[in-house]
Amino acid sequence: MTDASARYDLEEERALRARFAAGEPLICPRDGATMTARKIGGGSFGLGYARSREWLICPECRRSVLFDVKRGTRN
Repeated sequence: MTDASARYDLEEERALRARFAAGEPLICPRDGATMTARKIGGGSFGLGYARSREWLICPECRRSVLFDVKRGTRN
């Protein structure tokens, strides 16, 4: 895998976020493997700032995408 192909492109990331939001199965657009979703919390819960993120990981090609669930965006 070269550096250029080590990440999903922006369109692939958008499609994965849309599938996640719609509750559809998460399938890697590169190799068709079923992806793993992991919740990632963060921020200072006592200070009113807390992000809820999802990390979608392909177990085959090891590509992943991380996004803020509420906003539906990367980082």
